[in-house]
Amino acid sequence: MSAGSAAVGDNPPAASGPAAAIAAQRVGKSFGGVEALRAASFAARPGEVHALVGENGAGKSTLIKIMGGRLAPDSGTLLLDGRSVRFAGPAEAARRGIGTVFQELTLLPWMSVAENLLIGREPRAALGLIRRAALAPEAEAVLAGLGITHIDPRALAAEISLAERQIIEIARVILRVPRILLLDEPSSSLVEREVTWLFARIRELRAAGTAIVFTSHRWNEITSIADRITIFRNGAEVGTFSGIDEAEAITLMTGRRVEARYPALPAAPAAERPAFELAGATLGATQDGAPGFGFSLAWGEILGVGGLAGQGHRELFLGLFGAPPFRRSAIRVDGRPVRIARPADAIHAGLGIALVPEDRKSEGLLLPLPVRDNLTLPILSRLSIGGVIRGGAERRMTREIITSLGIRTPSAAQPVGALSGGNQQKVLVGRWLLAESRILLLYDVTRGVDIATKHELYELMARLAGEGRAILFYSSDTEELARLCHRVLVLRQGRIAASLAPPALDAEAIVAAAMREAPPPAAHAA
Repeated sequence: MSAGSAAVGDNPPAASGPAAAIAAQRVGKSFGGVEALRAASFAARPGEVHALVGENGAGKSTLIKIMGGRLAPDSGTLLLDGRSVRFAGPAEAARRGIGTVFQELTLLPWMSVAENLLIGREPRAALGLIRRAALAPEAEAVLAGLGITHIDPRALAAEISLAERQIIEIARVILRVPRILLLDEPSSSLVEREVTWLFARIRELRAAGTAIVFTSHRWNEITSIADRITIFRNGAEVGTFSGIDEAEAITLMTGRRVEARYPALPAAPAAERPAFELAGATLGATQDGAPGFGFSLAWGEILGVGGLAGQGHRELFLGLFGAPPFRRSAIRVDGRPVRIARPADAIHAGLGIALVPEDRKSEGLLLPLPVRDNLTLPILSRLSIGGVIRGGAERRMTREIITSLGIRTPSAAQPVGALSGGNQQKVLVGRWLLAESRILLLYDVTRGVDIATKHELYELMARLAGEGRAILFYSSDTEELARLCHRVLVLRQGRIAASLAPPALDAEAIVAAAMREAPPPAAHAA
């Protein structure tokens, strides 16, 4: 153990006395033949932020769902203020003062932001009728009181960004002033400015005596906000600490030592014919009259895209994949002009362009279908003869990619929705490797992925670039961009605010470029 690390115990029992606001004692939970929790124990005190960390599949989310009333344990005891409790559902947990922000977003997409935010506490008139005209103004005032001024309360939840939906989820729970707050990956889709907002709210609640359980795969967040850290591995706790360094924590999470957080990048590609060129595109955030958007990407290059949320990143990646296409642009692949009007053009026209999207569960994967079907979806024509899939070839190819990427699944027939988030992400990447895609559009692929799996994805990106593939990579983590990319484009208002390369490329330079006001137009000589 490193100096400064203070283990509460190698396998500590959960505190069940009055010091614990909520505790789990030797809790077990299985799903079919998969044991998610194995006699797991955990406790959080009033007025503390207690981080719960571990690999995807370690049991963190399952424990939070049990503490939040969504799941019932198969064995063990859940304690609230030292007394045994068994919730009938999330509503009962909420009545007992527990607020939960689950990893899966729960906003109703066909309802407005205001309706989602104020659900159950709507402004009402006589006879209990909702005063619909008052919904948006009241929601706007509530959001402003929480320091949120950039989200339109009248917009449909389906129309706002993933990060904005996450903020509304958090705000909706905070408004209930819970005395126990469970936050399962609340910052996974947020950028630094929004994480700063979240942590300010967490500190306010902690000062008021709220017990806060927090999970994250971003180690800098854990160390900056947590008073104690409990590490889970394979469904059970392995230690609780008041301080521990990242390398030691990764070893405890995985049972193995990860020697370096970021791999060495392959050499920057020589200035040759670009793999991909874009010119004249208009992003959703671009101001009227602004010049069209454009850049080039070389074979063997990892080109990062960063900046504050809502500056056109999502529109850029979707537009390059034709989902939907840019209204006007010029695109060249390997030196020849091409037209991408829909995703099928990017995939099937010999261009080899692939997109790993922002929300893997709703935009990338078919959760009820097996891992095998999700992997082979783009190459069914190659695997078929006369419309009949060659089962032997399909099994061989899926087995090879599962082994190559270390996808942890009982079999290729397992529904992909049953895998952990990190393994789901590997399935998405593996799909495009099977399709032999040469240009990879990776949108926040490490979001919600555990530290060890992140390292595997980092190494995979470096290897693919070394093999000559071209990678466009957006991340909400500026440190990732600075350490994994040959260059980084910083977007602001749908334009390139800065293009950074070593030695000027670091996390601080990316943040500064994102925050800096656009320079005034140059004066023309008389």
